[in-house]
Parts: sequence; structure tokens; C-alpha cells
Amino acid sequence: MTGEEASFFALVDGKTALPLVAAQDHKAVFDGDEGPNTGGMGAYSPAPIVTKDLAERVMDEIITPTIRGAAAEGRPYKGVLYAGLMITDEGPKLIEYNVRFGDPECQPMMMRLKSDALELLLACAEGRLDKIKVEWHDAAALCVVMATEGYPGAYGKGSKIKGLDKAGALKDVMVFHAGTAEEGGNIVAAGGRVLNVTALGKTVKAAKKRAYEAVDLIDWPEGFCRSDIGWRAAGG
Repeated sequence: MTGEEASFFALVDGKTALPLVAAQDHKAVFDGDEGPNTGGMGAYSPAPIVTKDLAERVMDEIITPTIRGAAAEGRPYKGVLYAGLMITDEGPKLIEYNVRFGDPECQPMMMRLKSDALELLLACAEGRLDKIKVEWHDAAALCVVMATEGYPGAYGKGSKIKGLDKAGALKDVMVFHAGTAEEGGNIVAAGGRVLNVTALGKTVKAAKKRAYEAVDLIDWPEGFCRSDIGWRAAGG
């Protein structure tokens, strides 16, 4: 398939599918989508390519038939349904399903979520999604993944990370921890993908600017990140 990839999320309670929002991530380790693939070096939401009309097609042609088919086979699914899509000239095509939130797509999605996430998940588990309306902030959100040098290959552990308080104190910024640990009162790297620096903004471009302002406040010589997260939506 030829086109642009996007991630589309829905909550499913066995009979009802509640669409969430779409996001796009960056798999390649280096700027310009160069280098080997990773678990994800950053993401942003909304994904401009997933318009309202396209989202309706995804629900009508992909998500809804899937949950109806599973229920018809006596195996109703409850949980998060993550559709990896290719947006082709013919419309959305399904590449794969995951039964989880995406990482790092989940981080900007949660920043944009206005509704109570716990209530949504409880409604999903209890079969009440047909009575739920999900609300979103109008803002966009963007996440920059900071990883340990060497990732996705061999990397070291134990390097100290400073400046997290300053970065997290910026307005509309949240620093999510992934591969970190606490040693002797210090936060240290304990994995490949280590931090998810996420920011809100009126546009993807504004969210990108704020996220990288936060990245610049983090003092971690052994860490690195891509400098072009959101280039499709923010223009470089």
C-alpha cells in the first residue's frame, strides 16, 4: 500500500464503539525519517490527514464491522481498539489492529482529553459506552520522545537526568516517564525510550514549539531526540 500512515483509536464495550481521536507517530530514530525503526520517537494529535469525513469512513468501513463480526462469532471484544491505518488514494486501509493505546500516541491524546479518562474506561468495561459522550480540548498536542544514546541498539543505563522540574513547570507541558528509575535521590535512565515530553498548543506547530522548549530545559547529555517531530503537520 502507498500512502500516509495514521493511528486511529476507539473504545469498545462489546457492542458499541466510541471513536476517540487520530494521531500520527514517527517510527524512525533520526530526523527526516532516517535510520532503523523504533517503538516511536514522537507523536502528535490531531492528525490533519484524518478529517471528520475520513474518521466516519474508518468507523463505518473498519471499526464497526470488526466489532460486529467479533460479537457475531461469540467473542465480543471490550477494550481499546487501535487501528493502524494507511491513508491511500482510495481511502483508509487497515494495516493492523492492536488492543491497547499506542505509545507515544497515547500521551498527546490524554493531554487533549477533556472528559474523565477513568469514567470512559469504566463505561467501556461495564457496557455503557452508548450513554457516553467524550469531550476534547480544542488544542493540539505533541510528544517528543527522549531516548538513551545508542537506542534502538545497545544503550547504557544509569545516566542522571536533571532539569525535569523546570521542564514540567512550563505551562501546558507534561513530562511522562517511561524508562526511568530513582537512585540516591536522582532520576536516572533505565531504558531505551526514557521520557515523553508532551505539550499542548493551539496548533500542532505551537505545541511543537512548546514541547521543544521543555526539551531544552532537560539536562541529560546521554540522551537524544529527533528535532522534527510533527513535520507533516507543523511544516518542518
